[in-house]
Amino acid sequence: MVRYGYTILYITDPVKTRLFYHGLLGLPIKAEHGSYTEFDTGSTILAFNTKEDVRSIIPYEIPDETVQQSMELGFVTEDVAHLYEQIKKAGHKTILPPTEKPWGQTVAYVLDPDGHLIELCSPLN
Repeated sequence: MVRYGYTILYITDPVKTRLFYHGLLGLPIKAEHGSYTEFDTGSTILAFNTKEDVRSIIPYEIPDETVQQSMELGFVTEDVAHLYEQIKKAGHKTILPPTEKPWGQTVAYVLDPDGHLIELCSPLN
């Protein structure tokens, strides 16, 4: 049987990434090795590695520049507004302030230090 194990996103600054995901979002660090960091999300692993390090490991072209994303990472929290304000105060780019959707869920959108689109959302009932 195959199971989904983890997601790895490519980044430029491991320190800024750790500050965002561990410092602001509160995700526990599961493992660190050089520029590679794994965070425990409670149900799977979210990992990050620098573009430079990945280029040295696999023969795959990874662009230097940040490009607009065609995916998002969703993080569930009981207090979307509070987390959104913490991220905003820390100087990260915000996309959409907390908004209640027609189905009753509150969502907000921000960017992480590498431009990954982050959804902050309340639990779905």
